[in-house]
Amino acid sequence: MSPEQRLESAVEEFRTVEVPGAVLAVSGPPAGAGDGRPPALFVHGLGGSGDNWTDLMAALSDEVDGEAVDLPGFGHSAPPLDGNLSVSGHVRAVIGYLEETGRGPVHLFGNSMGGAVAVRLAALRPDLVRSLTLISPALPELPPQHGAWPTALLALPGVPALLRSGALRPRSPEEATEGLLRLVYGDTTTIAADRRERAVAEYRRRSGLPYAVQVMVGSARGIVSAYTERGDQSLWRQAEQVKAPVLLVYGLKDRLVSYRSARRACAAFADARLLVLPDSGHVAMMEHPEQVARAVRELLAES
Repeated sequence: MSPEQRLESAVEEFRTVEVPGAVLAVSGPPAGAGDGRPPALFVHGLGGSGDNWTDLMAALSDEVDGEAVDLPGFGHSAPPLDGNLSVSGHVRAVIGYLEETGRGPVHLFGNSMGGAVAVRLAALRPDLVRSLTLISPALPELPPQHGAWPTALLALPGVPALLRSGALRPRSPEEATEGLLRLVYGDTTTIAADRRERAVAEYRRRSGLPYAVQVMVGSARGIVSAYTERGDQSLWRQAEQVKAPVLLVYGLKDRLVSYRSARRACAAFADARLLVLPDSGHVAMMEHPEQVARAVRELLAES
């Protein structure tokens, strides 16, 4: 079995870890304690799961001892006990995991909402972070990308009820999945058949969960709320507090996070380097894992 096959098997065979206020599903190859690889933790975005990191984790398996966590309510993780689906609530869960397992400090990876989680965590708990790799991080930008408006609309009163009733749902899981893939990929023709099949199967599974809509809406509201925070809770202010080295990855075909925010991000972080991928959308770690992995290796060599 190849390293990629072993890692995909490990992703499917997730384990659970109890942390304060939540039970988290964690995937990845068995922890290689003592083999010399530094620990890494991968945090997905809104509507995602640890499976989003499979390809990049495989590409970096010789460099880091990586694990991917499903945030509360996503993937195979149960919703948080207190219902807190804000960015800070997700940060609390990830900190709880790192403290429970004693894996920190880690090389921390975040995509989209997971990027916002990673930034806040690195600012609040620098002792837990060796480096940051942020792929299309959900940092406040005005005006937002046109494709990001549906996320904001999820926060409106009445939308959750419409979603639960089925009034806004596409006709089939295949159609719904295709729409989501078109939103986050720069070019959906490059998606492997098995990846597409896994995405459809996961959409079907999530659609059958009684809390799926609540979690999606609550986390969308959490992002909108984080965009409006000011003072010490501002994500941009917290970015300025991060001392760990940072790799920023943006795609020119990203419909959710504009590459134009890269300039502000590079200025905000004290120690930043930038990778711009002309053909990538919102999930560069899935579309161009080898290119992202090369940049990560350079970051690790400097850290």
